[in-house]
Amino acid sequence: MKASVRVIGAGLAGVEACLQLAKRNVEVDLYEMKPGKMSPAHKLSTFAELVCSNSLRSDSGENAAGLLKTELRLLGSEVMKVADLTRIPSGSALAVDRESFSQALTKAIQSNPLIKIHHEEVTSIPEKGITIIATGPLTSDALSSELEKEFGALMYFYDAVAPIIAFDSIDTNIAYFKNRYDKGDGLYLNCPMSKEQYDLFYEELINAECVPLKEFEMRVFEGCMPIEEMAKRGPKTLTFGPLKPIGLQRPEHPKAYAVVQLRQDNHSGSLYNIVGFQTHLTFSEQKRIIRMIPGLAQAEIIRYGVMHRNTFINAPALLLPTYQLKNREEFFIAGQLSGVEGYVESIASGFVAGINAARLAQGDGPIVFPLETMIGAQAQYIANADSAYFQPMNINFGLVPPIIDERNKKNNKALVAARSIEKTEKFIEVYQLDQQRNN
Repeated sequence: MKASVRVIGAGLAGVEACLQLAKRNVEVDLYEMKPGKMSPAHKLSTFAELVCSNSLRSDSGENAAGLLKTELRLLGSEVMKVADLTRIPSGSALAVDRESFSQALTKAIQSNPLIKIHHEEVTSIPEKGITIIATGPLTSDALSSELEKEFGALMYFYDAVAPIIAFDSIDTNIAYFKNRYDKGDGLYLNCPMSKEQYDLFYEELINAECVPLKEFEMRVFEGCMPIEEMAKRGPKTLTFGPLKPIGLQRPEHPKAYAVVQLRQDNHSGSLYNIVGFQTHLTFSEQKRIIRMIPGLAQAEIIRYGVMHRNTFINAPALLLPTYQLKNREEFFIAGQLSGVEGYVESIASGFVAGINAARLAQGDGPIVFPLETMIGAQAQYIANADSAYFQPMNINFGLVPPIIDERNKKNNKALVAARSIEKTEKFIEVYQLDQQRNN
């Protein structure tokens, strides 16, 4: 009889976990409530849907997010493999065609004979059996209630999504293609603003009508701050942030005071999302404000920006760096529900939970990734942070032991990256992960 594992949730973490389990000859029962029941933020019926941006952030090996991707590629991440196959031009970042990405991963799950799919909502926590809960920040109300009974009060913050625009509605006589500092092979669309245009846009933006909050208290993750909330911090906040014009000048035109960027959202280039334009304005106000941007006067909004609640557990009080529960070793929590923040971070948590659940199912002990790796540093952070003040955080070099360059007394990121890769390769060798993933 084959070993088996239950996975609840087919987001990035759940899909990665399933595919790692199957590669290790472990049978999987995957439970996913879509398409029978959808959350307010989901639009696709397929698995591993990217709800917010289509960008997995920087792909540079000397950037923390880029280094995390490098480690996952070395380890054989199936989600990263599909991300690379469905990537679209995005400069030095890794962006994907979100529908192709989701469809390819759904096909990989559906075609795997070791994975049985159950399209149903899980409303209670299983009493026994090896289980990975990866229901994400949009965990259903019923299961959230059960999680609260099991783990105590859940924590949360709010996240916002940027609008998507039809390319053929953009005036390319005004908007122009250019990467910041001409870096990378992708081309962003840029909508330049004079100071007069920006000042008018700014005043309308900070006074525009927002969707009324349903919660008394609102906490917003800093990396997904709604643009109207960011703007209220001061007139120059946007020009030093998402609308920064530096590196986007054109020699034949006067320097812009602010620039709104749009990034390609699909392979055909028919859709573009507005970079850094997460919002919770009403739909009518979104249309009005967006059409004030030069080049977007006739913009056709394919998907409006929305705001949604992200739920997560108090990981340091509950989890080990293997993503196992401290008091129930057969249970794992992965993805953003575990307290990690970001797409690639979620993939990494699903990878670790998947291989450790496989080891548990096959009678082996779980493994802990080295602190000097990005994967290990993330796991150690969520397991060992101060539980009284715990908040999700994107991967960053501050989580790993530094290597100080004596010439300038700064952390040498190139050396940190090289050490990370060396540690990852050694880890693969010691635990024979390359052989396991080819079973």
